[in-house]
Amino acid sequence: MRINFSKLTEPTQWLVDVFNRWENNPDLIPLTRPNLNQAALERHDTMTLDDLKQRLEHHHTYLIYLDDQLVGEMNYMVDPDHLYKKEEGTAWIGITIGEPAGRGKGIGYQAIQFLEEEIKKAGLIRVELGVFEFNTHARKLYEKLGYKEIGRIENFTYWADKMWFDIRMEKYLLKDE
Repeated sequence: MRINFSKLTEPTQWLVDVFNRWENNPDLIPLTRPNLNQAALERHDTMTLDDLKQRLEHHHTYLIYLDDQLVGEMNYMVDPDHLYKKEEGTAWIGITIGEPAGRGKGIGYQAIQFLEEEIKKAGLIRVELGVFEFNTHARKLYEKLGYKEIGRIENFTYWADKMWFDIRMEKYLLKDE
């Protein structure tokens, strides 16, 4: 099993199609975007090539490969408005393992470590993320990597017939000696 990461610099229509497939996968929708109700869970979003190009203006995006197969993507943005703790110089991270073949193999763990190194190279030392309360698997991963809960936003997303918190977590990255 070989895992590697590649910075996305040249978006293609093929990537747009893959991202749209992941974005509209009913198994992933509850995990990757906040939803206000059942109808929002069933909504389909479509990204265009121009949308992806615009996204790259604000997101540092990396593709995740398992044995040369694209299985996911991860990204960070700097100081977005939705930070829980408004601390300048903060990277907000996101990760999606879009292909079932990439899940349950420790790829998320390696991917976050890689992303943290890229964030440090950019001169940032604080990382913040949000994880939905019901996504216990992801929360355990983040805790294992040293992330600590800093707050909760009530009634943030709908899933399984109820509203759930968004749990905000942070980690300060140690500068290399």
